Amino acid sequence: MTDSSVAPVRRDIPTPSAPDTTVWCSDAIADMLRALDIPYVLLNPGASFRGLHDSIVNHLGNEKPQMIVVLHEEHAVAIAHGYAKVTGKPLAAILHSNVGLMHGSMAIFDAWVDRVPVIVLGATGPVDAAKRRPWIDWIHTAQDQAALVRHFIKWDCQPASIGASQEALLRANQIATTAPQGPVYVCFDAALQESRLSEAPRMPDPSRYLAPPPAQPSDESVRRAAQLLSNARRPVILAGRVNRDTAAWQQRVQLAEMLNAEVLTDLKIGCAFPTAHPLHAAPSGHFLNATSRDVLRGADVVLSLDWLDLAGTLKQAWDNEPVGSQVIQISVDHYSHNGWSMDHQGLPPVDVFLASEPEPAVALLLQHVTKRETPALQRAPLPTPALIGPGPMTVPILAGTLRRAVGDQTVCLMRLPLSWSGDLWDFAHPLDFLGYDGGGGIGSGPGMAIGSALALKGTDRLPVAVIGDGDYLMGVNALWTAANAQIPMLMVVCNNRSFFNDELHQERMARQRSRPVENRWIGQRIANPEPDLAMMARAQGLTAFGPIEDASEFERVLAEAIALVKEGATVVIDAVVQTGYSPSMTAGLTRAD
Repeated sequence: MTDSSVAPVRRDIPTPSAPDTTVWCSDAIADMLRALDIPYVLLNPGASFRGLHDSIVNHLGNEKPQMIVVLHEEHAVAIAHGYAKVTGKPLAAILHSNVGLMHGSMAIFDAWVDRVPVIVLGATGPVDAAKRRPWIDWIHTAQDQAALVRHFIKWDCQPASIGASQEALLRANQIATTAPQGPVYVCFDAALQESRLSEAPRMPDPSRYLAPPPAQPSDESVRRAAQLLSNARRPVILAGRVNRDTAAWQQRVQLAEMLNAEVLTDLKIGCAFPTAHPLHAAPSGHFLNATSRDVLRGADVVLSLDWLDLAGTLKQAWDNEPVGSQVIQISVDHYSHNGWSMDHQGLPPVDVFLASEPEPAVALLLQHVTKRETPALQRAPLPTPALIGPGPMTVPILAGTLRRAVGDQTVCLMRLPLSWSGDLWDFAHPLDFLGYDGGGGIGSGPGMAIGSALALKGTDRLPVAVIGDGDYLMGVNALWTAANAQIPMLMVVCNNRSFFNDELHQERMARQRSRPVENRWIGQRIANPEPDLAMMARAQGLTAFGPIEDASEFERVLAEAIALVKEGATVVIDAVVQTGYSPSMTAGLTRAD
């Protein structure tokens, strides 16, 4: 979607190396990273890949790929994750040995559940025990290092030669970018990296090792699905995991209009359909609200475009009754399911299964469906937010103030908190909103926002992340990377000074057991003392404001912050808000099944 070369980040320029004909294995590995057109590698330094580190700096000149330094391995993967959510292309995250892989494992899980391509590179101490340094090389060497993450990656390899290393990188890129996309892991022996080669190895042509084109569903399944949809009384489209391509976006709109089908979307994933469109039937959320439940239950035919948790969503509408709708599923997600992780969710009833990504299937359906002549639905767009006077803030007040402050500017909401509701902001483009993190890994927000802002750098979009205070506090030192690499963005922290999600869970327990609900806050509040969130950002070289508790002051600060971001600054605003979730979110978190 974007060309990272348009606006490169700040680069540390190395002193040129003296001419030398010596060829090192790690030089050949670095050459392959360049051949794969990976613009950046994210890393926290580690001795296990010191050979590759040297090659990127002194052989490649820290360019194509360029190093971006992070302060924690989890941020390396999270930044690559956020970048891929915008571009659809993987970056490389290099994790030091077994310890770095353990640090980064939560972010790898997020990328796995979010079906996002990330190439994770690692290293282990010398496999040959005779070459290990005392103590440190032993504790940083594992017999099967990839076993730490094998349950939530698509593929792994530990190559034993330079030829095998080149092939491993080609295969890693191919597998990561093949649907369903996901993270892969390649581990390089430290001794191999530091070995000399007698001559430069032949470089394979990466263009011959790309991911296959999207799979096409069978003609029969397309015809069956098209017939069901064309003859439906009330079809509903669940617009789920789709790409950021604008042409595919328009085809989804065209299909909905051909069928006059109501459309539902999901705040857990990036926007898939214009929410101000008359066919967008209900505000999106992390769970179904009352309106969307009624819409789904009223459907006689449901078309799932790789909807996240189709079985659970149908259950929200039908409870324990058999699903009364005919269900068409378009997805290849089943190829990633395994027996360790339950991220595959429940098994949905499906009447027609198109084993395909949504985009080619939608294009084929458009050729076969017939137009349904029914009364057009009407939906009023969101009103312009009213001016807010002085006083405390809620999340809806914060959202309205932010909408008014950005005005007609093109915005990318890179992240939204759990307290956000779909009726607070309309989306009209695939990059208007990027979704959540996949695995529910609190602390991913800052890193993923930086990665998305990196991909948006040089575009006309204002990169904005609205995140919770718990998410911010767990990942706050990722912000140093934004300052160091000069990646502009605006981060607004919805600071309710609580792990409020769990307050609701504790309230549920108290009600179940006839105990005082007034105690739900104990062990949840981030108070006594309240952390200075703005100071944490300023300490890392960012511009920051807050804590801000007054709505009118927030509006004034927003104008200044947006102007600074446009000038290239990374800005954090600590906005104190009252606790509270939308009714659908509250019901979804506390409901007993």
